[in-house]
Amino acid sequence: MAARRPSPVLLASAAAILFAPAAAHAQTQSRAGDPSYHDRAPQDIVVTALVNRSLGDTLGGVSVVSGETLARELRGTIGETLSRQPGVSATSFGPSASRPVLRGLQGERVRVLTDGIGSFDVSNTSVDHAVAINPLTAQRIEVVRGPAALLYGSSAIGGVVNVVDARIPHKIPDEAVHIEGIGTYGSAADERTLSGKAEAPLGGGFVAHVDGSWSKSGNLSTGGFILTPALRAEAIASGDPDIAELATVKGKLPNSAAESWEVAGALAYIGEGGDIGFSVNHIDNRYGVPIRYALVPGEEAEAVSIHMKQDRADLRAELHANGAIVDRIRLRAGYADYRHAEIEEDGTVGTRFFAKGMEGRAELVQTKRGGWDGVSGFQILNRDFHVIGDEKFLPKNSTTQFGLFTLQSLDMGKLRVEGGARYEHARVSAAEDADLGVLAQGRSFDALSFSAGASVEAVPGWRLGVSAVRSERAPAAEELFARGPHAGTQTFELGDPGFGKEKSWGVEGSLRGAGAGYAVSLNAYHNWFDGYIYDSVADDTVCLAATGLSAIEFPCFAFSQADARTYGFEAEASVTAARWGETALTLDGSADYVRATIKGAGPAPRIPPLRVMGGAELGDEAWTVRAEAEHSFAQKRVNARETETGAFTLVNASVSWRPIPDNRATSITLSANNIFDVTARRHASYLKDYAPLAGRDVRVTARLGF
Repeated sequence: MAARRPSPVLLASAAAILFAPAAAHAQTQSRAGDPSYHDRAPQDIVVTALVNRSLGDTLGGVSVVSGETLARELRGTIGETLSRQPGVSATSFGPSASRPVLRGLQGERVRVLTDGIGSFDVSNTSVDHAVAINPLTAQRIEVVRGPAALLYGSSAIGGVVNVVDARIPHKIPDEAVHIEGIGTYGSAADERTLSGKAEAPLGGGFVAHVDGSWSKSGNLSTGGFILTPALRAEAIASGDPDIAELATVKGKLPNSAAESWEVAGALAYIGEGGDIGFSVNHIDNRYGVPIRYALVPGEEAEAVSIHMKQDRADLRAELHANGAIVDRIRLRAGYADYRHAEIEEDGTVGTRFFAKGMEGRAELVQTKRGGWDGVSGFQILNRDFHVIGDEKFLPKNSTTQFGLFTLQSLDMGKLRVEGGARYEHARVSAAEDADLGVLAQGRSFDALSFSAGASVEAVPGWRLGVSAVRSERAPAAEELFARGPHAGTQTFELGDPGFGKEKSWGVEGSLRGAGAGYAVSLNAYHNWFDGYIYDSVADDTVCLAATGLSAIEFPCFAFSQADARTYGFEAEASVTAARWGETALTLDGSADYVRATIKGAGPAPRIPPLRVMGGAELGDEAWTVRAEAEHSFAQKRVNARETETGAFTLVNASVSWRPIPDNRATSITLSANNIFDVTARRHASYLKDYAPLAGRDVRVTARLGF
């Protein structure tokens, strides 16, 4: 991996839009840019950035999952792969559709990117829609929590998840053919996955790349009953023998099997003055949506499967200007054609979703002068979205965004000052739709976000930071124009085309320290929203009056705007407790908490409860043995549409072996997750009462690289 290969997501972490420190040992800038350093860097070290520096030298904070940790945590979705990171939960709509939840925010407020560009799917429109990014191809995954990610769009107020796949080559391999691969078997769903890539130099600075992956799993084994005790009691009380039998369903989660594959190719030119490359890929994913059982006689439950396909093309280029003002110019762009069909039990297609999208961004990296560096650029995005079929809930719509951003940083040694700003113009329009009773209409928004912050080295190795941010977000098409049944969430959704911008103020403080054998970080945040958009329970007459229908299939949920506030914290610590030669015992722990309240409506829905995690790891160059526990407290602070979620504790253990000296890219990992087969449910999930998390899961993962 070359130093020229930047990871754009860390522009956001370098900005002072948010100080969300992560525990890290400081690294020198030269080592952070070492082309061979990526695979052997500790997971909490930033090794690529638009303004290259180690995490110890940045004000912002990220979580990075790579190498053996990524192999151990790897699951079929981005959400489940990241669910143990501080400040991160997951939507957990079954094992195949799980999107990250950052600081309690999800959907439209979290951007999921691949190498800095959007995923071009419809996962933000509904929790039953999978993200069109395959974690099997990930080289590393970077998470920026909070408004630091606003440099990637106003919709990223909750944060950004960037999956770095290195699909477009950025260095010339030393070998005639460079090969990497990974294979996994997981017992909980009889899961089998294979993924591999190969790169070869063609001469004259050209490099070719191919990769592919395949995954297949059966119905997921859970730790106990599928339905919660309250729903089991409701089923028994229904008086219907067929419904009462649902109270006995346990073990396998019905309709949760999946199969997917992906293939990609790329070509790049790498020269002294820069590089340019492009890639194309196709992904095919078919998965079942866990059943939301009907517990009232006469109602029907759907066992729907989704067949998703996407064709995508990407471009990346970098010019080494080496000028007095501009050091580098970077370009990143992508285009995709996405579609999926929602298939009924009898094989008929009920609803089809179509989305075509394009996104591009250009960045000018300034030549560093003394302690001053920075980056400025622009970003464009367009999405055309269309739904047809029985459960169409949106008219055909189009979203166009244009953004300008800048980040400036001044390093004065013990004191670091940074500031960032973003201007964005958005146009959201809907076509006339007689079926939904929608007239052709459009809205334009101008959003301005900015921040300022500073950190100071209070004592050697310890930094205190504080920042403030003002952000604005334009409403999404779904929030403006929805007016139909949405089977995925079992709701009739009603948008409001008169919504204004969602605005917020935020402050954050941080404390981070690192030294010989230890690292500590703590960050606390508080955000105030003006015009926070949320879906609220409404009387059915509201939806009937707005649409002119005589009856609706699902309960009415109308999008509303109100003032809101969120606050919380994230904490991490690690310490080397003992060392025997090359063998070290490391203890680590983390905790996160978020509280969100909507004025006049009470607690915000699906907010994760307090969580604590801890682990012990014993390892040397060849072996790593780890044991860890995660305790999620009960969530009893719920709104009118929710049920409470019980506490649970998951215990996991793993052992990794690296058979080839000086080759950490080759390893075999055996892990046991949820060892005590606990029934666990995530409060952030719409489907938590009907779909528990995985029960005991024994996994074997083999990685190779040479």
